[in-house]
Amino acid sequence: MGSSAYKPEQSRVPPSLQLPIPPVTKFKIALCQLSVTADKERNIAHARKAIEEAVEKGAQLVVLPEIWNSPYANDSFPVYAEDIDAGGDASPSTAMLSEVARSLKVTIVGGSIPERCGDKLYNACCVFGKDGKLLAKHRKVHLFDIDIPGKITFMESKTLTAGENPTIVDTDVGRIGIGICYDIRFQELAMLYAARGAHLICYPGAFNMTTGPLHWELLQRARAVDNQLYVATCSPARDAGAGYVAWGHSTLVGPFGEVLATTEHDEAIIIAEIDYSLIELRRTNLPLEKQRRGDLYQLVDVQRLNQQ
Repeated sequence: MGSSAYKPEQSRVPPSLQLPIPPVTKFKIALCQLSVTADKERNIAHARKAIEEAVEKGAQLVVLPEIWNSPYANDSFPVYAEDIDAGGDASPSTAMLSEVARSLKVTIVGGSIPERCGDKLYNACCVFGKDGKLLAKHRKVHLFDIDIPGKITFMESKTLTAGENPTIVDTDVGRIGIGICYDIRFQELAMLYAARGAHLICYPGAFNMTTGPLHWELLQRARAVDNQLYVATCSPARDAGAGYVAWGHSTLVGPFGEVLATTEHDEAIIIAEIDYSLIELRRTNLPLEKQRRGDLYQLVDVQRLNQQ
């Protein structure tokens, strides 16, 4: 069969967007692996201090961990949840992020916090621009419901509702796709972000001591190499005494699947450089986009298809 049978442009429905030209080519990202306690005010002040330190070290983008203002537990989510849409006193965690983003002129992927909206709870990530404005809010799309007998059992769906939308946002440091923890296991979401022109996917996440050693780095590298883009993750630091023990190991992976920066399980602020010119380089070296077999398989972006 001749190459004329290849229909790479049809491998995405609707077709992939062209990668946008980012406002910056090179910049520093900070991954703030924070210790989280039961004291919410302390957690907020602690996160603020970490963001300030990251910016002092030259970070233009700061990423926080999943559920950084509360213990990671079904009985904690309703207690620590905030009404993000109401803002102000109803959401002290996001009020802090907005204020710090504006005062330090930094873009923040604000990890995630439990969000209360009406009678529903979500695991939500807020992205703030350097003017302090809320650019996007991602509600975790895939809920963490797993049961590995004798190892780990957790059912987020007992308290949380799943989000309805993929989240991709244009910022001062490029186009960013957002996923939260378990979202990283679903490669379709990452493929969809790549098709929508993402330079970087950020996954605040708290993998556990069972799946962490096996899958955490593997999944990040897979999402990056499959889609030829940057992947950044940020975990809480490990607290061996907590009900849910996080693996840690916040990491930045480049578009060739290479680990550019990582850390162990203690508190840390990782500062690393992102160079978007490497995306073009890798996509030129390995032109996967032009080699896809749209005549054999297609990824359908339902929302974009419905908007057309």
